[in-house]
Amino acid sequence: MKEIEKTPMDDVSVSELIVGVKCGGSDFTSGLCSNPALGKAADMLLNEGGTIVRGETTEIIGAEHLVTAKAVNSKVREKLYLCVQQFENEVERMGVDMRGGNPSPGNIDGGLSSIEEKSLGCISKAGSAPLQDIVDFAEEIPGKGYYFMDSPGNDIECVSGMAAAGVHLVCFTTGRGTPTGNPIIPVIKITGNELTAKRMADNMDVDTSPVLHGIQTLDESGQNIYEMILNVANGQETKSEILGHQEFSISRIGISL
Repeated sequence: MKEIEKTPMDDVSVSELIVGVKCGGSDFTSGLCSNPALGKAADMLLNEGGTIVRGETTEIIGAEHLVTAKAVNSKVREKLYLCVQQFENEVERMGVDMRGGNPSPGNIDGGLSSIEEKSLGCISKAGSAPLQDIVDFAEEIPGKGYYFMDSPGNDIECVSGMAAAGVHLVCFTTGRGTPTGNPIIPVIKITGNELTAKRMADNMDVDTSPVLHGIQTLDESGQNIYEMILNVANGQETKSEILGHQEFSISRIGISL
């Protein structure tokens, strides 16, 4: 890390940016404003030739048909279905009911009723671009556009996998408030919950709750996120960096939720 810190900043095109999108501690506001606003920002980056990486295989259960509908071909579509099926088979083999633990108690307390509702909100944060391919956990992203990483829903582990894959920064939406950071890459924290934005102002970088009050449109909120992405890419510190959040985690045995 000390050697990396000595590396001078250099000008690059926006098209060279690789941005991960992740959510955690979701509540009813996640699917209504923060995730779709992030999706708008993702489209802005993709329109400039950049790359978006999303993960959380566990978080598309019940909505995988909507994700695969964006696949560029049948091979990519089948790869994604296989990722979900393999995960569900392994969970079943272990005697665990995935739908019994997801949404989590925190998600339910935050207003989410089912795994399908959670997934529908979750998938909106990657934007509307075609799905180019599926990559394994921590695998280097092979090209430009929108990619899906077969990865756990666990916040810290998923972000760690994105960092290992070469993602430059992660946009992380959270309704209930999750202070996740990373030792290698910046993590931009985004919330759609006005109370969380106030209560955890020292943790949140972007507040999308004005969308719920009709003060902002999703496009305007997405523009705010996109500008934050560019600012952070230019060296602005995120709240998680300022607070020193440097969480890191990987699975050692078997799969992780």
